[in-house]
Amino acid sequence: MEWTSVAEAIRNMVVRGAPAIGVTAAYGMALAAQAGDDLIVAASGLRASRPTAVNLFWALDRIEALQTTDPAVILSEAVNIDDEDLQMNLAIGQFGAELVPPGARILTICNTGSLATSGHGTALGIIRSAYALDPSIAVISCETRPRLQGLKLTAWELQKDGIPFKSISDSAAASLMAQGRVDLVVVGADRIASNGDTANKIGTYSLAIAAKYHGIPFVVAAPSSTIDLEVTRGNQIPIEEREGSEITHLDGIAIAPAGCPTWNPGFDITPSGLISAIVTEQGIYNPPFGF
Repeated sequence: MEWTSVAEAIRNMVVRGAPAIGVTAAYGMALAAQAGDDLIVAASGLRASRPTAVNLFWALDRIEALQTTDPAVILSEAVNIDDEDLQMNLAIGQFGAELVPPGARILTICNTGSLATSGHGTALGIIRSAYALDPSIAVISCETRPRLQGLKLTAWELQKDGIPFKSISDSAAASLMAQGRVDLVVVGADRIASNGDTANKIGTYSLAIAAKYHGIPFVVAAPSSTIDLEVTRGNQIPIEEREGSEITHLDGIAIAPAGCPTWNPGFDITPSGLISAIVTEQGIYNPPFGF
């Protein structure tokens, strides 16, 4: 495999989830070094694969900071990044479990588990750690249109772990909150501004608004590598716009009229004022946020 294949896998969401993207990019650089490719070109190409998840740039910065073309050294650092992500996820789970009430019904969106990280997960890592302490908790997993990561991936992980859950359409979330059937919302993040504004999968902002209205805690889980200190506010975070076919087609089958115009942002911004807590491997941060 070449680094160009790695970049394509990230771009096409064969690899997805901010931490996994960063880890994969690091290994892409190791492949480039082993092939004797120009590492500046490789890093530039990998950076261009996805614009929103800052973990991608964080991992590449670490590789470039080595200032070497030695394949063994670069591979060793990629392995370090991989191992560190798992340890960060385990710590996030441990801290975040403190925020989960007994018997909580936890709503989440997208996929933030082992398939999106080096293991355990961020938001799903909190759920895993909480379930280990309290098997009476249950999960409500949003389908996460248009690519259905919640329905396809999170549901699979929860089934494998034996954690009680139900999958819902994204549009059902607010109604469940109104009925008192949600106790906590836990989501991941692809980039966090220094003021606590958060970029995450499209639909997260809607959940945050609904949770605020219904008095439900809204928790963001992410490793500290997701915090971008160079971005002071969420409106400075670049939002990836993806192909309209993700909306108009489902597994390659057209579900919209031919030629239907679309707008398909991959992420939205949740203002810090809607967030109850941000959990990283360093602990629990409460508002007002400032990193």
